[in-house]
Amino acid sequence: DHHVNYGSGSGLQDRVAFVQTDPSQYDASIRLADLQVSDTGTYQCRVKKNTVAVHEVIVTVQEKPVTPQCWTEGEQIEGGSILLRCYSR
Repeated sequence: DHHVNYGSGSGLQDRVAFVQTDPSQYDASIRLADLQVSDTGTYQCRVKKNTVAVHEVIVTVQEKPVTPQCWTEGEQIEGGSILLRCYSR
């Protein structure tokens, strides 16, 4: 039907669009912009001609990792040894 059903309260209205201007030209791919963890879910493509064909895709959006904290242990001298430690939550 050339439209995207966003579901209730999904917040996708301004972030999803067809990749091609006219999805009836055999490409009904969509692009999700500015992904958020709340976008995780099952997405469904329904194509109607004489019958209805349905395909579902499960999308899992993970959180962006936190910038790691890094530091060195040991004296930084030529020929010496140091330990580089990094930690991220």
